[in-house]
Amino acid sequence: MGLKLRELPRKTLLSGRPMSMSMNYLVRTFTPVWFAATMGTGAVSGLFNAFPYQARAMTIFCLIFWFLNLFIFVLFTGLTIARYALFPKTWSPMIEHPVLGLYYSCMPMGGTTLINVAVQVVHGHYHLGGKSFMYTLWAFWWLDVAVSALCCWGGVHVMFTKQTHLLSSMTTVWLLPVVTLIVAASSGGVVSLALEPYSPFLALITTTVSAFIVCIGFSLAFMILTLYLLRLIIHGLPPGASVLSVFLPLGPTGQAGYAFLLIGTSYKSLLPVQEGNGSSTFLTSQTTGDFLHMLGISIAFFLWSLASMWLLFALLAVAHAVQGTRLHFKLTFWGLVFPNGVYANLTINLAQTFDSSFFRVWGAIYAVGTLLLWIYVTVNTTIKLYNRLIAGPPPPGEIQPPVTQRTLPS
Repeated sequence: MGLKLRELPRKTLLSGRPMSMSMNYLVRTFTPVWFAATMGTGAVSGLFNAFPYQARAMTIFCLIFWFLNLFIFVLFTGLTIARYALFPKTWSPMIEHPVLGLYYSCMPMGGTTLINVAVQVVHGHYHLGGKSFMYTLWAFWWLDVAVSALCCWGGVHVMFTKQTHLLSSMTTVWLLPVVTLIVAASSGGVVSLALEPYSPFLALITTTVSAFIVCIGFSLAFMILTLYLLRLIIHGLPPGASVLSVFLPLGPTGQAGYAFLLIGTSYKSLLPVQEGNGSSTFLTSQTTGDFLHMLGISIAFFLWSLASMWLLFALLAVAHAVQGTRLHFKLTFWGLVFPNGVYANLTINLAQTFDSSFFRVWGAIYAVGTLLLWIYVTVNTTIKLYNRLIAGPPPPGEIQPPVTQRTLPS
């Protein structure tokens, strides 16, 4: 969250230079931090669909945000491809950067928000595309799982071998590579429930894969959160605007809770399997589905409680940080929207599960707050873009890869 952004030269845009020069500069300075905007916009789109007090306008706004998110996702993906096609020497320094390199994990997570709304609204609400469209979305989910797995195992391996990290400078950006599996698992729960009418067997496979990856993703996230708590105790809060990274733990906790909730619901619907399809007493038992459903709800509530704990810590941290200082807007503020959005989403879904007025009202309030946060970040980003005050990393050859050698104290 402490990533510093350079000022874009004012003569680059809206000047006498040819437009190709401006586009050239934008392509070579494009940063993966922008994919956090797709995550945040997708989270807001999902909140319009999940909002507990529904009206026709909610679905319309959901689709507006979905199409906006689709546009910027395609745009950012195109800029990324163009950047490394035109400037291939920037690839290694970018991946080895201890901050920027982690933000590539935002790309598959932004993709899952597109899949979720396409399944729940485009296919589920408007019944567009039928079976073939649903299977296409299922294929996209598998692609997202593959990219998420690459980000998790590959990203963490790069952290081990190519990047230099210190506990004293640690932020929750470390979570990004591992959260990809959690987000993909929650999307798998959404896809599985929609896929069941067409193929219960494929829905069961999807649910089981989702359970597998969410267990791995949250296990790694919990380890990192433990280290982060140690970092806060020993070294104090991150300086400046980086203190806002304290909100990021709401992401893995809230989204993992949502994933377990959906997975439990899916198992309740899919189990038991017909006895002729296998001899497993676990899968054919009449009580397995209900047990896994109850287990999923229990884990979801536990993770909501854990997320609420981090929320309180985050609010206290921000209250402490703003005393006598001002937090200047940065592009990394986009990283705030998605964690808060998934916390609101889990709260709303628990309201449906428990039929609880408290969860329903609190979820609605928090969803509105997330929308206001999205508006704040969007307006500030637009203003800074208009004034050419936001740019990405330096051009090729100006990025210095961090030192990879680690020196242990004697």
